[in-house]
Amino acid sequence: MSTDDRRIRRIVIVGGGSAGWMTAAALSNAAPHGCAITLIESEEIGTVGVGEATVPPIKLFNQTLGIDEAEFVRRTQGSFKLGIQFVDWAQPGHRYFHPFGTFGRPFDFVPLHHYWQRAHQAGQAGSLDDYSMAWAAAAAGRFAHPIADQRNVLSTYDYAYHFDAGRYAAFLREYAEKRGVTRVEGKIADVALDAANGFVESVQVTNGPRFAGDLFIDCSGFRGLLIEGALHTGYDDWTHWLPCDRALAVPCASAGEFTPYTRSTARDAGWQWRIPLQHRTGNGYVYCSRHISDEAAAATLMANLDGPALAEPRALRFVTGRRRLTWNRNVIAIGLSSGFLEPLESTSLHLIQAGISKLLALFPDRDFDPLVIDEFNRIAAGEVERIRDFIILHYHLNRRDGELWRHCANMTIPDTLQEKILHFRRYGRLTQREYDLFGPASWLAVHIGQMNWPERPDPLIHYRGVDPVPWLAKLREALAAAAQGMPTHRAYIDAHCKASAAP
Repeated sequence: MSTDDRRIRRIVIVGGGSAGWMTAAALSNAAPHGCAITLIESEEIGTVGVGEATVPPIKLFNQTLGIDEAEFVRRTQGSFKLGIQFVDWAQPGHRYFHPFGTFGRPFDFVPLHHYWQRAHQAGQAGSLDDYSMAWAAAAAGRFAHPIADQRNVLSTYDYAYHFDAGRYAAFLREYAEKRGVTRVEGKIADVALDAANGFVESVQVTNGPRFAGDLFIDCSGFRGLLIEGALHTGYDDWTHWLPCDRALAVPCASAGEFTPYTRSTARDAGWQWRIPLQHRTGNGYVYCSRHISDEAAAATLMANLDGPALAEPRALRFVTGRRRLTWNRNVIAIGLSSGFLEPLESTSLHLIQAGISKLLALFPDRDFDPLVIDEFNRIAAGEVERIRDFIILHYHLNRRDGELWRHCANMTIPDTLQEKILHFRRYGRLTQREYDLFGPASWLAVHIGQMNWPERPDPLIHYRGVDPVPWLAKLREALAAAAQGMPTHRAYIDAHCKASAAP
């Protein structure tokens, strides 16, 4: 090897689960020659494994790996997701839908929602949900893939997946090992640092060998064995904005609707998720321990299941926030080791995917140029802060009673979010910022769903001379007809990607 060859030759991934095996699969696909990839995990430790709902970019991740969608859905007992239904969030008895896709199709310079609000206030239009193709299909329990023809309303929605996170990790493990990734079973007992520069030199497995590396990926979960335990990177705590600090997760038998969407139901001290898979339903209660005991939270969760519980509730404790650096020296944190945002908008797996994408886009050599590391950290901070703001939006705009909800409605929020709320409240305008994962339609759904009504429309609407009522009526009819032409969610899966019976 040439003395000027600065290529990364050895990558060590510490931790498995979704984060570890997604990283291993992506690296083995992108760098199949000349780089040894070792993943160290312990079956004793296990994984968090509640990331069972996703957002649409997960499709691109799988496609990049060359994964067949039907096989992936079968192997993970998966189902399809057209968005998230929010129940009792704005206030008890109120529901709305955050769709994947748009509301209708543009028909004028002025965005559709300005015309919709005018017609709605005059009693000439239904709820905003009625003008979303994703909701028309979801409400009818139907699913099919979108089409490419942008003249058709069947092109105006998108989709993601629900799946068993443990099965997804196992699926990707098989993929990665076929491409040369070496898996090592064991717990990390020691981390050795270079005395000169503080870089991680090697990790040692309990009662086992030591593994040296050039680049280390920390996928060790909340513990952050390398990024925090060894490098003491520091953590920014966001619980003053997102005070929920615990969760209980439990699967139950499938007994309710096989919905092509996730459901989030507000509770007195947090919220409950419902995620339908082919072989069971995933459930959980995210809550603030200052406002409810663990025992009462468990009772609330168990009393609100579709069918019999298939296990005892599993408890998780967390501190919402992020590492001050996602990439420190020669360690990159991916997944929960980089920070935690509660799963309200199903972003856990997306943040893993985003970390991997940045790693591939800014892949280092053994010089570890600070210019590259700084850019990675700048982008990572922006991505997670934009998602943070979107999640805070749901809490802050609530009109519920109760200590948690009153605190969230009255708390001081980040300036970046306050600015977005004011733009929408004054003029109904949806401003975007760099690294926004969620686009205008997503923000619109939550603003209106949480009753943040614009005080006035876009001033340009007064000059347009457009009567939106007939157009909105035709749109609503077209969406309903298109939905009725789709197969049911169950029928679609049975025909294309039905899983074998789960053990």
